[in-house]
Amino acid sequence: MTLNSSPMIRSIPTTVPSKPATGSGRTIGAILVDADRLSSSQAVQILEFHKEHSIRFGDAGKTLGLLTDDDVRYALSVQFGYPYLIRDSKLSRDLVAAWQPASSKVEQLRALRSQLMLRWFDTGINRKGLAIVSAGSKEGRSFIAANLAIVFSQLGERTLLIDADMRSPRQHTLFNLEKSSGLSGMLSGRAGPEAVIGIAGLQDLSVLPAGAIPPNPQELLGRHDFSKLLQSLGENFDVIIIDTPPASECSDAHTVAVRAGAALMVARKNYSSVPQMARLTNSIREFGVTLVGSVLNDAS
Repeated sequence: MTLNSSPMIRSIPTTVPSKPATGSGRTIGAILVDADRLSSSQAVQILEFHKEHSIRFGDAGKTLGLLTDDDVRYALSVQFGYPYLIRDSKLSRDLVAAWQPASSKVEQLRALRSQLMLRWFDTGINRKGLAIVSAGSKEGRSFIAANLAIVFSQLGERTLLIDADMRSPRQHTLFNLEKSSGLSGMLSGRAGPEAVIGIAGLQDLSVLPAGAIPPNPQELLGRHDFSKLLQSLGENFDVIIIDTPPASECSDAHTVAVRAGAALMVARKNYSSVPQMARLTNSIREFGVTLVGSVLNDAS
């Protein structure tokens, strides 16, 4: 994926999940024993082999057949406070930033994150929201939004991912969340801050799913309550990534982009319509939204 340059009711309290302690000062063996990935006797066996052959603990464990590459990566992620999904996590494998943090795809996402920090999030104290938009369907908006949210949280930014696609939502599936409570409930007064869910295993990341599909998504997003909700959430989060429906099918994406203040456009390689993208670009700018860039998505 590549990033291209482009010429930016009531207070609703929210609770940000507390940040768990990292593994600073703990050995790899201790971390793996605590996680039930290794027994105490196996840890001792590896430690003795490690000392005898003067090789790293992880390499010693793999040589003895007691550790896997996944075990070592997990322990290192805990030591350095870097979120990493465990093997039995029920989160979607499409969340490559969490499952494959060393892959080339995720390196591209980190490069995109750096550009977005420089072009938007670090340029003003109130610049926290970013709408992920595309002209058509099946262009990878949800994939980009979810994985961007993860890499921002891995940077230590308190990150919230909002699924504002209340027509065909996907984030609840990616993160294995209940669909009943979410954004639609908060905007209609039927849900409170409990709808914002901290993601186990991914510190600093929370998700507000779309919730039950309402009959009037455009009206809910168009009300001033949505702006107030974003403002309230911004008091507890550093970065707010917002997934949207395809702009060619409804005006929801434009509304969300205006509320967020900025948008990132997603296009799919050998798939997206150039005329549709041009119309979306022009219309977003006409609404005064900062178009911080565009992503050519070839990863989903």
